[in-house]
Amino acid sequence: MSTVAWITARGLFGRRRVLLLLPLPMLLVGLAWLCRAYDVDPAEWGAPVLIGLGLAVLLPIVSLIVGTGVLGSEVDDGTIVHILTKPLPRRDIIMAKLGVAVVVAAATAAIPLFVAGWLAHSPALGGALAAAAVVGAFAYSALFVLMSLLTRRPVLLGLVYILVWEGLLGRFVSGSRVLSIQQYVITIADKITPTTLLDGKVSLPVAVVMGAIFVLGCAVASVDRLRSFSVAGETS
Repeated sequence: MSTVAWITARGLFGRRRVLLLLPLPMLLVGLAWLCRAYDVDPAEWGAPVLIGLGLAVLLPIVSLIVGTGVLGSEVDDGTIVHILTKPLPRRDIIMAKLGVAVVVAAATAAIPLFVAGWLAHSPALGGALAAAAVVGAFAYSALFVLMSLLTRRPVLLGLVYILVWEGLLGRFVSGSRVLSIQQYVITIADKITPTTLLDGKVSLPVAVVMGAIFVLGCAVASVDRLRSFSVAGETS
């Protein structure tokens, strides 16, 4: 399992795709620093930067890039067959891949969110955003790893979920928020450090329970899907 994780991390950081992880964190911290440097009232820029850019764009996009990258490329080029021939339980393969995705996505999103939250309000808010980002990284990564096993266009499907389901329907259709990872993350951060800059639309029990369902459900489904690859002997 550790060997699979090491190979996955080396392959992920060896691709140009990893360069896509840098612009959004830099933009988030840069905007927060500029607003703080020019004494702009956090009430005016806090929500658009922290939620609109940080939790609604940075966290899911980074998780999408990483989550679809740890396994999707191997499915596309057929090298997944070589992994399946190893005497490893399919569960261990998925856990190793998912573990790498969560660590990379969480670190890439949590650190700049901590800095931006500190600049906007306080270290406590920064810590709340970072903690919520870690939870979100688990849920998003599990979802996007599963998508990479279900379709050859996981990035497109992931963008539909982020932009249409969370971005569009989440604003105007209240029922869709129950299945929105973004709303779970906002609620968790708001409950850890209550502030007017954050406004969760779902209750904390819903955020915790549904977040756990996303992680466990997608992980179990990914293991089951990977087993079907070995049975069918193909990657489609």
